Amino acid sequence: MNSRTIYHLMAIFTATVWGATFISSKILLDEGFTPSVIMVLRFSVAYICLLPFWRGKLFCDNIRDELMMVLLGVTGGSLYFLLENSALLYTQASNVAIIIAATPLLTTLAVQFISRQESVSRRFYSYSLLALVGVMLVVFNGEFILKLNPLGDILTLGASVMWVIYSIAILKIEGRYNSLMITRKIFFYGVITLLPYALYEGWSFEWEIFTRPVVMGNLLFLSLVASLICYWAWNVVLEKLGAITATNYLYLNPIVALITSWLVLNERITLLALFGTALILLGMYLAQRKK
Repeated sequence: MNSRTIYHLMAIFTATVWGATFISSKILLDEGFTPSVIMVLRFSVAYICLLPFWRGKLFCDNIRDELMMVLLGVTGGSLYFLLENSALLYTQASNVAIIIAATPLLTTLAVQFISRQESVSRRFYSYSLLALVGVMLVVFNGEFILKLNPLGDILTLGASVMWVIYSIAILKIEGRYNSLMITRKIFFYGVITLLPYALYEGWSFEWEIFTRPVVMGNLLFLSLVASLICYWAWNVVLEKLGAITATNYLYLNPIVALITSWLVLNERITLLALFGTALILLGMYLAQRKK
């Protein structure tokens, strides 16, 4: 197995884990946590657990690079999650899922025409659109309900744009600092920039809630696996494979969310959703395949 294959497997692993985070977050929300508190807790725990493995410098070489780290913490952390979760208050979850699923396509457009760091053929766009159609079928899962809400949809689009900016910004700083340091900075500035909002929103749960196995299990999964391991792995994948190739694996998110919902929440899976899953996998395979 060559090194490039390993990076592809890391991308698949990360996208798979992130697809399952929707269910873990839903469980914690049902236990009384707010979205901002979940975000602060998972990044704080990840940051603390990362410290024993860090032996490098605390700050970047100059203020410009440090500000770039702040940008990563905001676009890949606080503002991304805040926009995405706020959108759910104004529009349907299906709208949010579909617009967020357009992130790989937006990333491809941004990288090719704005940053000009990578280039792709027209066939890549065709296969990416095929995967996006599959995402729509998986998200609807046999129930075609789509109601446009300008505010909610704009907030969701804003979250998608934040992730595009994050993916491009990583490529501009990755060569000067290792992935472990960048990941640590993302957690730190993600917490710092979101904590004021979380405090303003209020902490409405009792501390005894942390004694519940279901709460600790899902919180540790979100903190150690979905945050600490996956953010580090994703930053490595972005550097080694490029933003376009790496982000294309995010089409796996709705498939994993569908399967996890069926296993954990006993939600049904329709034939239409299975057909959508096949389209996603086909589109991803064709987009990644060499000529």
